[in-house]
Amino acid sequence: MNITVRVWRQKSTHHKGSMVTYHVEDVSPDMSFLEMLDALNERLTLEGADPIAFDSDCREGICGTCGLVINGIAHGPKPLITTCQLHMRSFNDGDVIDVEPWRAEPFAVVKDLVVDRGAFDRIIQAGGFISAPTGAAPDAHAVPVPKAHADAAFDAATCIGCGACVAACPNGSAALFLGAKITHLGLLPQGQPERDSRALAMIEQHDAEGFGGCTQIGECTAVCPKDIQLDVISRYHRDVLAAMVHRDT
Repeated sequence: MNITVRVWRQKSTHHKGSMVTYHVEDVSPDMSFLEMLDALNERLTLEGADPIAFDSDCREGICGTCGLVINGIAHGPKPLITTCQLHMRSFNDGDVIDVEPWRAEPFAVVKDLVVDRGAFDRIIQAGGFISAPTGAAPDAHAVPVPKAHADAAFDAATCIGCGACVAACPNGSAALFLGAKITHLGLLPQGQPERDSRALAMIEQHDAEGFGGCTQIGECTAVCPKDIQLDVISRYHRDVLAAMVHRDT
C-alpha cells in the first residue's frame, strides 16, 4: 500500500508543534502500525532528517506505552487493542492517516508523539499499596475471597495505565484509571486497612495533577484496550464517600 501520514511534530514541551505530512510507500498490510513508523523513521534517518519520536516497549499490548491518537481515536480504529497491536490491514491503499499524541494538560508532550505520563505514577504512589506482612508466602486459600469480588478485582487489575481513557475524555478525566486502581485493591481483603486513606489520597492526587472531573460520558471505556467498565468509577465514588463519612465521624 501507499499511504500518507500526517504526524504531530514538536521539538520539546516548550516549543510549538505542527502536523507534518509524509508519504510512505510499499507498506505491507501485515506490518503493525509501529513497524510502519519504524520504516518511515529509517527513511528519515537515511535522508538526514530527525526521526519521529514515539514510545513503545513490549509491543504485545501489555505495557501501554505505545498510545497514540490515530485519526482522532485513541489507539486507532480497532477496539480492545493497543496501538502496537494495530496492523496496517486496518487501512486502505491511498489512506491519509493523522497521528497525534495524547491530548491532556497533565500529559505534557516531551517530543513529537511522546508524552510524560508521570502523573499516573504519582497517583499510584499516593495510595496504590497494601499493608502485607513480610516473610514466606501465605497458603493460597489462607484468605478466602468471594468469587464475584475476585473476578471484579482481576478485571480492574487488567488496567495497563496507557492513558487512552484520558485522551478520549472531553473533560480530560482519569476517572477510569483511578477507578480501576482503587477498585482492584478495595475489593480484596488485603486492601481493607488502607481502603479509606487510599481513596482519599488517590483522588486528591488525581485532582492535583490537573485531570478533569468525570461526567459519565463513557468515551473512556469505549477506547480502553482492556475493556475496563464504568462500574469501577461508581465503586471508587462509593469508596470516597464512605471514607469522607468515616473521617468526619
